[in-house]
Amino acid sequence: MTASLASLSRPVRVAVVGATGYGGAELLRHLFVHPSVRVTRLVAKDNLGKRVGDVHLSLAPLSDLRIEDADPASVAEDADMVCVGLPHRVSAAVVDAYCQLGVAVIDLSGDYRLRDQAAYERWYEAEHPHPERLGTFAYGLPEFQREAIAAARHVSSPGCFATCIAMALAPLAKAGLLAGPVHVAAMTGSSGSGANPAAGTHHPLRAQTLRPYKPLGHQHVPEIEQTLADLGAHDVRLDFVPISAPLVRGILATCFAEVDAGLTAEALQALLESTWRGERLVRVLRGRLPEVNAVAGSMYVEVAATWGEAVRDGRRTVVLHAALDNLIKGGAGQAIQALNLMLGVDECLGLLAPAQWP
Repeated sequence: MTASLASLSRPVRVAVVGATGYGGAELLRHLFVHPSVRVTRLVAKDNLGKRVGDVHLSLAPLSDLRIEDADPASVAEDADMVCVGLPHRVSAAVVDAYCQLGVAVIDLSGDYRLRDQAAYERWYEAEHPHPERLGTFAYGLPEFQREAIAAARHVSSPGCFATCIAMALAPLAKAGLLAGPVHVAAMTGSSGSGANPAAGTHHPLRAQTLRPYKPLGHQHVPEIEQTLADLGAHDVRLDFVPISAPLVRGILATCFAEVDAGLTAEALQALLESTWRGERLVRVLRGRLPEVNAVAGSMYVEVAATWGEAVRDGRRTVVLHAALDNLIKGGAGQAIQALNLMLGVDECLGLLAPAQWP
């Protein structure tokens, strides 16, 4: 099937591959109630034969579909599009199979986000099985890539840290004010580690602690640098330390950048507001800083800036802050936003519910 998804006169048939994970659950929570979508197949390697509501209890009222381990050719018979929520290094071959079958794809892994094969193999520590496809996927961050996503049949949905950090730093990058080293610390919830518990990621082991991991070596680094360069940053080098936090969902990013001392606090605030003016999912704050409770369970992103007083060698430090939900705007919800663009409907269709926290 090669027709545009937007040209179909019926609901688009969508299969979810990796349906039993946290990302799969969030995809299905949105897709089952989407007016332009009919979910047709649920694919995974575990919980085979179970109804979706027996795996994701909250979805029980929405569907009686069962989990199956189906091959791509079989799934493609019943799907115009697949949303693939598999881990990186696993997703690449599965996604390629669906691409060869002519099915539209949104891939939530990191396997097709980078354009450079060497960068992928360095940061993901594996050879890419289909390097010829690198650079052929639209990057699924709608605030930066609307037209490309709307015209695409293959979309690579951004990483959670990558989305949060890029949205924090985008105003400086787009203004040509971001260059050189940028230092970032970002805290994330346990759901970002996936549904299968492991030492150091299982929530009971992290519920009372803070722990840095992959310091200066997280695989989202080249993705963020690539995005910032596309926006207008100059020779940015990201020094990034992710931190495992004692919460289930959410990311809070704190980004330190050096800018020309002539940039005033008023000009910095105006830059944030002009960059994000008209964006329904981005809230530019005054008077407080971003926090996870304000965005958890929603598609919204909060951004703010802190202006440094001290001047050294004609430069001053500014801090860009951002918070989002790692599973929604940083994951499945952003994939739905891209799907909406591909369908030619309002990109925020079904995505404007407020955060879950009162």
